[in-house]
Amino acid sequence: MKKVKFSNRYQLPNGQYIIERRSCTPILFAVFIGLLILSLQFTQFNFSALMNRGYQFWVIFLQFFPPNINYLSSVLQPLADTIKMSFIGSFLGSILAVPFAVLASNNIVNNIFLNQSIRLLFTILRTLPTLVIALIATYIFGLGTLAGTIAIFLFSFSYVGKQLFEQIETVDLGAFEAIQSMGGSKGKTFTIAIIPQLLPIYITTVLFNFEGNVRYAAILGYVGAGGIGLILNDRLNNRDYESVGMILICLFLCVLIIDNLSQFIRKKLV
Repeated sequence: MKKVKFSNRYQLPNGQYIIERRSCTPILFAVFIGLLILSLQFTQFNFSALMNRGYQFWVIFLQFFPPNINYLSSVLQPLADTIKMSFIGSFLGSILAVPFAVLASNNIVNNIFLNQSIRLLFTILRTLPTLVIALIATYIFGLGTLAGTIAIFLFSFSYVGKQLFEQIETVDLGAFEAIQSMGGSKGKTFTIAIIPQLLPIYITTVLFNFEGNVRYAAILGYVGAGGIGLILNDRLNNRDYESVGMILICLFLCVLIIDNLSQFIRKKLV
């Protein structure tokens, strides 16, 4: 039935009125603008400096080209180390995250203390920056790719674990409960009823995590955690921008290949 509008009310044909609730959008917009202004003040953001000196970025960036082709042979091994420690850290972290994600899911494991303890562990590990974890690992295990692998492993464990337990809590438990009621063990029932629902999402999350770790691993060399970051830091400190250009091109091509491969795998899973 057609409504007749009067100010903030709607009149129905039967003579009754419906009060129109006022929108909160103007208030939220004002709060957003206020927070933005406070943030600009706290960070001492200077727009005029950005306009006057922003072009300096391109002055340095253009010095990366043409890249030093002769430096390619020095890039390949550190790049391979970066890929290896990203793959190993991502793989091990993603595998270990599975049982912990199950323990964190309150619809599978009905133990609030255990659920919250595992979730707190995920939160703590995600809060710690990967660069800080890598720095601590270098003090314990020494300089090299082992420290970087451990940092990537801990990040992957917390990231995949959080994503996975949230997905577990949203799955359809109909088949799970039906098989359990027929006497199936909880482990076997989970394998039959839940894993097929989670597998495509899990693999997608793991691949996305691996893509990101290859990029993040490039800066772990700044704290001595091995990989391409070591030579990237060294060339930047020596103002050897042409060699830096070669490093960045190799890293870009590597990430591009991994990204396209991941997209291909994800499409096959859909």
